[in-house]
Amino acid sequence: MKRIFKAVVMGVSSGGLEALKTLVPVLRPDFGVPVLIVQHLSAQADSYLSTRLDEVSALLVKEAEDKEILQAGVVYVAPPDYHLLVEVDGSLTLSVDPKVNFSRPSVDVLFETASDAFADKLVGVILTGANQDGARGLARIKRRGGLAIVQSPDSAQADAMPRAALESTSVDHVLPLHEIAPFLNKLIGSSHDNTH
Repeated sequence: MKRIFKAVVMGVSSGGLEALKTLVPVLRPDFGVPVLIVQHLSAQADSYLSTRLDEVSALLVKEAEDKEILQAGVVYVAPPDYHLLVEVDGSLTLSVDPKVNFSRPSVDVLFETASDAFADKLVGVILTGANQDGARGLARIKRRGGLAIVQSPDSAQADAMPRAALESTSVDHVLPLHEIAPFLNKLIGSSHDNTH
């Protein structure tokens, strides 16, 4: 029996734009679930990240908006200086709560709220980054029965974030960057596969 998933969450920091430009364009155009990304950005950053990814991706890539309802096949990027949270009804909330792990947006905040919303139907992915953010959130995803994927530290531009994630929980898959999107394509399937 193929596992059904409802969402994919990704956390990334140093080296993130290059990693996401490698990964996101490979996701199939009929990708079956929403993808939510927290990339650490400075508070002054503009929406450059979502614009750049949208230009090279078959999927719609956009900056997440407050109260937006998640849709399959859309990639949501946390805006600079806002935490991105998932509500239990599948809608998004943006928050200016204090920084977590010195970061706003924080990967842990996204991962923990998404795991509360989707439990065992969530896939968490930790990519390149130079701090510990995401390790606690990925452990929470695993505790709730979700699937944990970590970029292999030797393929990461900055390996601290993947290493912290690997130390925090028993990860299901450790993959080099170029294998993550093909793996997700197989795991998730198309929007037509997920309708039952």
